[in-house]
Amino acid sequence: MPGIAEVAVATDHRAGVDGLLAEYRRSREQLAAVHRELATIAESATDADGLITVTVSARGSIIGLQLAEAAYRVYRPDQLARQIVLVAGMATTKAVRAAGRALEPVLPADSDPDALLRGTADLRPDEYKPPPEEEESMEERSWLQTERRP
Repeated sequence: MPGIAEVAVATDHRAGVDGLLAEYRRSREQLAAVHRELATIAESATDADGLITVTVSARGSIIGLQLAEAAYRVYRPDQLARQIVLVAGMATTKAVRAAGRALEPVLPADSDPDALLRGTADLRPDEYKPPPEEEESMEERSWLQTERRP
């Protein structure tokens, strides 16, 4: 038969396990609530002329595109494509900010939600910035034709 000390240890252990399980359930429910909130995020942006409106999800996927009839007259196809991409980028910026606000409650206090969403949360700026483009040196290049033509 277990002694009083053994029963007390078992009771303390059980209370600790119950506390951990309760905390896990709270965290899991909070995470589920954040996922539900992220699923509802839809942000729109419109170009300065009001001809193009793009709506994106929290992940930046285009979920809506509205083009005024005049957009086809104002823009050539390549210009229209560039404008759509530009407006989609503006909407994505808004959606990422909204997603960051939704994530804040479940992140540690010193976390940057935007960096987390960009995938750079644990990187230094020099680790994720692209290296500068190198200019092509013309010093070693011969401008004289070396092949003979028949």
